[in-house]
Formats: sequence, C-alpha cells, structure tokens
Amino acid sequence: MLYLISDLHFGGDGSLQICDYTDEIVGFLQKLENEPPETELLLVGDTFGLWELTTVTGTEKLDEIIRYHKKIFDQFKRTGEHIKITIMVGNHDYDLACEPAYFDKLLAYNIKLDTAVSLTRTINGRTIWIEHGQQVDEYNASPAYGDPFALPIGFHITQQAVAGASKYSVFGTSDWLKDVRSVDIRQLPDWLISNYFYREMNFLIRLLLLPFLVLLTVTLLAFVGQALKFAGVFDVNIILNNFLFNYLGVIGDAIQIVLGISMIFWFFIFVVGIPVFLIFRDVRRVLERMQILPRTEETPIYAPTEGYDEHAMSIFEQHKDVSVYVYGHTHAASLTNINGKLIINTGTWLKMLRRIPVILGHLPAVYYPMFRLNYFIIKAENEKLCVEYQVIPKKPVSELTLLQRIFVIGRQPEILDHIPPKTYI
Repeated sequence: MLYLISDLHFGGDGSLQICDYTDEIVGFLQKLENEPPETELLLVGDTFGLWELTTVTGTEKLDEIIRYHKKIFDQFKRTGEHIKITIMVGNHDYDLACEPAYFDKLLAYNIKLDTAVSLTRTINGRTIWIEHGQQVDEYNASPAYGDPFALPIGFHITQQAVAGASKYSVFGTSDWLKDVRSVDIRQLPDWLISNYFYREMNFLIRLLLLPFLVLLTVTLLAFVGQALKFAGVFDVNIILNNFLFNYLGVIGDAIQIVLGISMIFWFFIFVVGIPVFLIFRDVRRVLERMQILPRTEETPIYAPTEGYDEHAMSIFEQHKDVSVYVYGHTHAASLTNINGKLIINTGTWLKMLRRIPVILGHLPAVYYPMFRLNYFIIKAENEKLCVEYQVIPKKPVSELTLLQRIFVIGRQPEILDHIPPKTYI
C-alpha cells in the first residue's frame, strides 16, 4: 500500500515558519501507525522550504526547520517505526539533492531520502512512476541536477519574492504578505494590488476613490446614452438628461455639469489613448523583428500546469508497464484517466488563495483562503489497482477584512476539480 502527499512546504524565514496544519499532519501520521508494515508513505517533493530560509546556511537549514516543527518530526519518527517513509526532492528543497549530510539528518527521524528525479513502485503488477514535476517546468528545472550551483530561474524568484516577503510582512497592517506561497505566480501582481487596496491603502484615499469609480461608471453609461441618441434610438441621453435631475434643482444641475466635464475629459483620454496604443504596438513589433524583444507568440504567460499530460503520455509510451504517473509541484490536486492510464497530481497542504471578482467590477478582486489537505492511496484490490482519494477537512481562519466580505457577498470561489473517492484500473 502506497500513501502519497506532496508540497507541505515546511520552513522559511520569519512568518513562513508557521505551519497552519500541524494538528492535521500529526493526526494523519498517527493514523498510519496502524497500517501494515509493508505500507509506504512517499512525500513527493517540496516537503521543506529550504530556498526560503536565508537567515541560516548549509545543512543547518534543516535543523532550523526541525526546531520549529519538532512536534511533526517527532511524529515522523514514531510513524517511521511502523511503516516506511520516503522523501523525494522538489525545487524548493533542492538542497537535499546536493548535500549527502541531509540523508543522515532525515534518517534520524526514520525518513529515508531518495534523491532520484523519478521513482517507481510496483503494486499488483502495475508500475507507478513518481516525480515531483519540477523538471517539466522550465522555470524550476535544474540544468544539472545535483549541482548546488545549477540553480534555475525559480530559485532567484523564490529568494527575492518569497523569502523577501517574510522579512517585510511584519511591516504591513496585517501579516498578509506571508501568504505569497499560496498565490498562483500568474496572479501575483493582481494579489498585491488587491491587498494594497483592501489592507494598506489610506482610508481617506479609499473613500475618495470609491466616488471616483462610481463617477467613471456613470460616465461610461452617459457615453452609451449619447451613442444611442445619435443612433436615433432615443430622443435624449437618458443618463445625462434624466428627468430626476429636475427634482434636485441646483444639485441636479451640478451633477449634469460634472458628468459633462467627465465625458469631455474621458473623451480626450480615449482620443489620445488610441494613437499611443497603436504607436506602442508598432514599436514592439519593430523590436521583435530586430530580435531585441522575443516574439510574443513564443513567450506565453507562465503556466506551470502545462506540459504534464504530454510528459505523462511520453512515459506511458516509452514504458509500457507504467499505469500511473504521479507528480506534484503545481499545487492543483487532480486525477485524470486516459485510456486506462492514470495521471495524478498530489496537490498541496499549503493554504490556497482563490480569486473572487467583487460585485463592483471596477474594484480589485478578493483572494479567498481555503485548504485542501489531501492524500492518495494506491493499493491492490480484487486483482485491480485501486487509487483512493481522501481529504482532511479544514476551515481557514477568517482573514478577510469587513470591506472584502461585503464586496463578495453571495459569491464563492471557483469549485476545485472533482476527484472520485475510488478509481480502479
């Protein structure tokens, strides 16, 4: 029987050392003490946030993580007396592949370190191929695996963005910056803008900004009304010349004047914006043609989930005995059945932040916290291979501000991919 979990991400400077699910992981490990001795728990990479630890160096990074998470490591040691525990290397704990001393440090807690990029296990005559998945991601693939100096682009992103965030999170109005690891990197700028608006922006500025956004919305409606008037659909601009203004007297006249000035202002912005946009686009094309900038179609937005299905299919093609391909890295738990072959993503135990557009469309989105503490079990059952999926329920502590809660009333985060409790092949 094989248990699979990944992307626990223990470790990091400052607030990153805080583990949100200590009780849940300890309870999970305690449960495994009752499994048969031939059971194996396989940690599919990124168990530790060694890259995020900049306050210490060398193998002392692991000592620092153990010090902060002693309750978890003590339970690893107890569970490892009953079953086998194996840990793979991920991109965030790439140091494990570079320094042999880590093997003995982990073995002291009954965790066996295997530094191979890919592992295989055989159950009921079926081969399971297991990788962390970083080698499929060009931003995090090590060009010379095992070389401590062969660091991918992702290392520098982690050092600057993630590790740096832990140092500066204490200066915020709240400790929100520590959740940088929970955000899809493609949404990082949007997440920063959202937290600036809802948490860091001066209250008076926010009060002034909201009426401005309302004015912009009404101005756009006035433009539409004017267009309908010119098209002959209406006799008057129903926004600019609304009969309600007649009942407001001087205030109504003032509103009409403000709307008129706003329309003129935004009209000139629009008129100037068109040629500026065309010039900008033409300049970019020239720079691309001269190879000063890479061609747009050759540089798509970073999408860490791309390429894994294709990679799995190539493994299935090259190794006919492989029935299951397992990976982590992208933090998106899933199970896909392709012609009797399974592709499994083991997800993450980190907090996840899901983007929710607000009810007032002009304002920044809200990032809703949630957990999916999940694990997969692969075992033999009735001459078949059974993949069991289980989730440990956990509700996050409410971290949304009052304004955020108001702006997402009636809205929920997108539904996570459904994974059946049991799948047979």
